[in-house]
This record gives sequence, C-alpha cells and structure tokens, in this order.
Amino acid sequence: MDALILARLQFAANISFHILFPSITIALGWVLLYFKLRHDRLQRVAPGDMRWMLSYRFWVKVFALSFAMGVVSGITMSFQFGTNWPGYMQKVGNIAGPLLAYEVMTAFFLEAVFLGIMLFGFKRVPNWVHSLATFLVAFGTTVSAFWIIALNSWMQTPAGYELRDGVVYAEDWIAIIFNPSFPYRLTHMLLASGLTASFLIAGVSALRWFWGERSDDLKAGLKTGVYLAAILIPLQILAGDMHGLNTLEHQPQKVAAMEGNWQTSGQVPLLLFAWPDEEKRENNFEIGIPSGASLILRHSPDGVVPGLNDYAGKHPPVKPLFFAFRIMVGLGLLMLAVSWLGSFYLMRGREMPRLLQRVFIGMTFSGWVATLAGWYVTEIGRQPYLVTGILTTAEAASDVPAPMIGLSLALYLIVYATLIVAYIGVITKLARKAAKGEKPAPDKPVEAGTFAAAE
Repeated sequence: MDALILARLQFAANISFHILFPSITIALGWVLLYFKLRHDRLQRVAPGDMRWMLSYRFWVKVFALSFAMGVVSGITMSFQFGTNWPGYMQKVGNIAGPLLAYEVMTAFFLEAVFLGIMLFGFKRVPNWVHSLATFLVAFGTTVSAFWIIALNSWMQTPAGYELRDGVVYAEDWIAIIFNPSFPYRLTHMLLASGLTASFLIAGVSALRWFWGERSDDLKAGLKTGVYLAAILIPLQILAGDMHGLNTLEHQPQKVAAMEGNWQTSGQVPLLLFAWPDEEKRENNFEIGIPSGASLILRHSPDGVVPGLNDYAGKHPPVKPLFFAFRIMVGLGLLMLAVSWLGSFYLMRGREMPRLLQRVFIGMTFSGWVATLAGWYVTEIGRQPYLVTGILTTAEAASDVPAPMIGLSLALYLIVYATLIVAYIGVITKLARKAAKGEKPAPDKPVEAGTFAAAE
C-alpha cells in the first residue's frame, strides 16, 4: 500500500474508534438527566423508592467510562492533521480551526467543569445543583456534536467562503455553520446517538435480567431503553429519508454509488443485493424491487435517478458505499422490529421471551455498527474530495513515508482492540455485579475508583 492509502486507513481507524464513545455519551447524558428528574419527582410522593437513582448510579459509571474513552481517543485525531494531512489546514484552516476551537471553548470546557459535580457531587452539593450539573453535561455533549457536525457538513457541502490565492477564507459564518446539509446531518447523528444509547441500555438490562435479576431499577432501565428505541427508530427512518433527498440534491454521485446505479434513467430498482463491478461498470447477482429506488428518491416510479457513468473518474468507490448503506438500513429495520416487539411485551406487563432477551443482548452494540456504517457512507462518499469541490484527499496528504504510517497504524489498531475489549469487559462486570445484588448505596457519593476498576 502507498502512503496515501495507509494515511486514509489510519484516519479511518482513529475516527471509527473515537466516534463509538460520543455516539453513546451524547444521548446517555440526557437519559441520566431523565433518571435524575424522575427520582426527584418520585421522592415527593414515595421518599423511600430509589429505583431511578439506582438506575442513575449504574449508568453514570458507563457514561464516565465512555466520556474518558472519547476524550483520550479524540486527542489522537488532532495529531493527524499535522502529521498526515498538512494540506487540510493549509487550505481550509480558516474555517476548520475556528469551528474546532468553538467546540472546545463552548462544549468541552462545559462538560469537563460540571462532570466532576455530576460524578462526585451527589450529597456534597444541593440536589438542584447536582441536577443542574447533569443537565449542563448533557447539554455540553450536544453542543459538541453541533460544532463537529457543522464542520463535517461544511466539508460535504461548502458554503459561505471565498478563495484567495488558493486558500479558503470565511465570508459568511452563518452560511458556513448552517450549510445545506447541516440540519439533516445533525438530526441524523443525534437520533443515531439516541438509538445507540437506548440499545446499550436495553441490551445490558436484558443481560442482567437473563442472569436472574428482577430489581425495580433494572425494570426502569429496561423499559427506558426499549421504549426510547421504539420511539426514535421511526423518527430516524424519516430523518434518513430527508437526509437522502438532500444528498441527492447536493451529492448525486454519492447516492448513485449507494444505490449501485450506473446509468441515469427512470424506473430504477431498489437493489436488495448486488455485487458491483467497477471495471465493467455493472452489477452482478442483482436482487431488487422494480422501480423501488425511483419511488424512494423521486417519489415516483418513473423518477430519474443519477447514474455513476455520468461521473466517471469523479465518483466514490462503489462497493464500500453500496454495502455500508445496506448494513445501516438493515440494522435500522431490525431495530424497529425488535424494539416494537419488546415494547409489546413490556407495555402488557409480560416478561420478554428468552429468545427476545438474547436478541436484545446480541444487539447491545448494534448502534455502533449502524453508526459506523452510516459514517462510512458519509465519509467515503465524499471521495475523491476531502472538502467537496475545493480540496482532494491526495492534495491534502503529507509526504511521510509509507512504512512510518504503517507502523503507527499497526500500533493504533493493537491499542484500540485492547481498549474495546477492556471497555466491554468493564460494562459486563458492572452488569454481573448488579445482577448479584451488589449495588451502590444511593445516598453516598460514587468513589473515583469505580470508573477505573468497576468497583
């Protein structure tokens, strides 16, 4: 592999690992606030009922662990701009630099300041201060997502800029931030985080139930996760459809690759499966629904869908987009079926069948898979550009030798694999201890060691 491919793989590995944890914390912070407010309300009528606080105490450990992993993995991202992609900041640093700085100043500092109160301030500060800290941490994670998605969306659909001597300068910050794809991407990402967190909560709760726990706080957490997923997945399907129509308008070559459509025409089938062949510019083993793609994208069975042949040499690689898009959509439909079936049992006060419990356990991290698949569609679909129409990936790359990039990539992968195993292991250990009845005292501060060693 040449240096460019290795640098792209390294960035992909880093962003893939990093995005796993914000995809949990963005929504989990709001779920924690919900637990806290439900607890406060319950204490007015049933002072001894601690189900919601025990749920809070369990999941705040997962939040703290996820937050720490996200911060550490995010640090490595910034190094790559200088080592592997110097052309990026040289060309668009006047846009990217301020947006990244806004994220640090308005979001990260807010989270970092109030996270300590949220984790260790219970019974050490007034209850309203602790609730406020929980709100501000949740708000901070969302503000962080706002700025990062604003930058990423601008890279997809640039607006509000001008070129001077080959360098991008800001002309209209409102247009830059609220660029054409930003509202759709932000909505899609926030809903993706909600689904990732809800299936994590539902999956871990199902695991504790499978191991025999029947506590009230477990039931509260299980219902929260399942119901939240059942509510969010239809919204995500609708948001995804709107996002797709926006992408069709601004990045038609990406949609053509997602659909595996080579020739611009009407009555384009919705391919359930195919094997795209870029050399022959055709698909093998097609299985599709007649006129399905035209109906979805143009809302008419005769609607014209753009073809890849119109963008020869200027379209993204087809196979990664084609299959990643189907993984994302397939998981979304599975989430819909599983969450609605789980809600059916829970709303009727019936215990979920063992098979359905196993399904929820197996889908604990399904949000990660769907998020990564969607992220790959977004990022690979921008190729050959790093910033659409402004900067190609090859132009931004450094001249670092391939062996050096390959070595650092190998080390990253080893570290990331180890950390993922440890992360899942800690959550499993927390679930097992809870299933055995080893719960934190709801009226005492959480000890710092809890988050490092699942004590």
